[in-house]
Amino acid sequence: MMPPPRFDPSGNPADEPPTRAWLRALELTVPIERNPETTLFRLIEDVAKSHPEAPALLSDSECFSYGELVGRCNQYARWALAHRLGSGDTVCLLMPNRPEYMAAWLGITATGCSVALLNTRLAGQSLAHCLKTVGPSHVIVTSEFLDAVTAALTLSGLTTVILVHGSRSFECRRIDDELNTLATGKLDDGERSPVRGNPITIRDRALYIYTSGTTGLPKAVIISHGRIVQWSLWFAGMMRAGADDRLYNCLPMYHSVGGIVATGPLLVSGGSVVITEEFSATRFWADIVRWDCTLFQYIGELCRYLLQTPANSDETRHRLRMCVGNGLRPDIWCDFRSRFHIPRVLEFYAATEGSVSLFNVEGEPGSLGRVPPYLAHRLPIALVKHDGRTGEPLRNADGFCVPAAPDEVGDAIGALAENAASGANAFEGYISADATEKKVLRNVFERGDAWFCTGDLMRRDARGYYYFVDRIGDTFRWKGENVSASEVEQVICSFPGVRQASVYGVPVPHADGRAGMAAVAGVAERELGEFYSHLGQHLPDFARPVFLRLCREIETTATFRNVKERLSREGYDPAAAGEAIFFNDRRNGGFVPLDGALFDRIQTGQVIL
Repeated sequence: MMPPPRFDPSGNPADEPPTRAWLRALELTVPIERNPETTLFRLIEDVAKSHPEAPALLSDSECFSYGELVGRCNQYARWALAHRLGSGDTVCLLMPNRPEYMAAWLGITATGCSVALLNTRLAGQSLAHCLKTVGPSHVIVTSEFLDAVTAALTLSGLTTVILVHGSRSFECRRIDDELNTLATGKLDDGERSPVRGNPITIRDRALYIYTSGTTGLPKAVIISHGRIVQWSLWFAGMMRAGADDRLYNCLPMYHSVGGIVATGPLLVSGGSVVITEEFSATRFWADIVRWDCTLFQYIGELCRYLLQTPANSDETRHRLRMCVGNGLRPDIWCDFRSRFHIPRVLEFYAATEGSVSLFNVEGEPGSLGRVPPYLAHRLPIALVKHDGRTGEPLRNADGFCVPAAPDEVGDAIGALAENAASGANAFEGYISADATEKKVLRNVFERGDAWFCTGDLMRRDARGYYYFVDRIGDTFRWKGENVSASEVEQVICSFPGVRQASVYGVPVPHADGRAGMAAVAGVAERELGEFYSHLGQHLPDFARPVFLRLCREIETTATFRNVKERLSREGYDPAAAGEAIFFNDRRNGGFVPLDGALFDRIQTGQVIL
């Protein structure tokens, strides 16, 4: 399908001062509190009134103009109202990336009902857990996920109505058949009143978005209409999004970045979003050129995967003006921009549930950004000293946290408003009250204050730029030193041929702390001598992995975060791993195969680590 015609983008002037981006974002978001009935759907409706034929959501399978998108949303809203769904009710949505996906949750949440966005990669007990957490009355699912949902509902013990979208080969009810009988026009007050007479406001719950579950079962994060509007308008200002912009989105739409940050800013600005089902490194640049995109969203290691592909002509004949995302590693930042001719990178730091955000408006390589002095009150962030023994912030004799010095690694925390459920620095929490409370740090600098704990270690340089160091759980102590898994991973990934690396600490009997272990994809056994030398040149002795696991591939989430739980559990036991394990033989200067006999000697303390 050929994309509809479009005009040249004006782009972001290269000489534009960074303050302009901040001011645009502020100008767009400050009025939110004064207009509490603002929702993303209402903002999209406003665009549709003046430009109904303009392209909104595009894909190879289906495209919606603004008028068509609003009409489809209205059908979903009428479907929800016909089933008397409103405030306090939940519908689960399990569907691959497509324009219909966004129409579904926009329309259903317009009635006051909440929508839980289910991860398409989950099955079995993990999916059952996600369903049971929110207790949906209905599940909307496409045919390829029907078996997984049916099995998960059985495990959960829930009695839930299943509606299949887009297939006639099943006996379940078909929601698209029901939708097609409903009007597309604007809903009037009389239609809404049977379920809810009051208008939806920014305080109302809209979505449940699940955490990735890399260290346990996923948690359902509460997302209000206000948070969705805040993200959409803030990023629209930061990106200078306009009607001539087109953003390429290959990230999962059940995630906050792929589902809201990549879509909302363009839709409130009259621009369009190109949606693909999943990321493909080999197809990426061809899609960018074919759809004539001016922006794309990235996350995690997507940029590294693109750098590992062979050069092709499409990678530089695009008309991109900016890429936006989080997780572009410092070691590839400049190479990525140079090779692919990316004019600007807008790196940001945020979390789905978090109250802390940073924006690298200046394009400082490797940085998460900094907070301008005039916004310190609006985006309060602090770094406090970390206690490597307890994994908690260090407290002084009075019980308060100790601020980290410039360039000192510390726990990143963000101040919570007195009303922690509203405002720019809100923490809306999880469904689980216990999980919510665990993320709040109290009595930090004075009695009674409350700060959100990000779970990330950062450092701040003398100029005020923040840099990501590691997840707190990924940093471990070995030989009396703190080892950053993230920094070791970067060194490993700089070795030629390495595709993926995951570093974690493993307990060893008769040893203090946790020994470093690296799972690596892309290193052959014959290359271990060179690899050993590479680590020796770039890492201090205590940070070099004690154990090495050579993998074909490393399991990741859909947002390219390593899943370390299984790797850590299997440890360095060659019988449990099922893959080649090697030991760092420091006496002989090299990695040696770790067999059962050597494993037993390590377990009994006969080998000096």
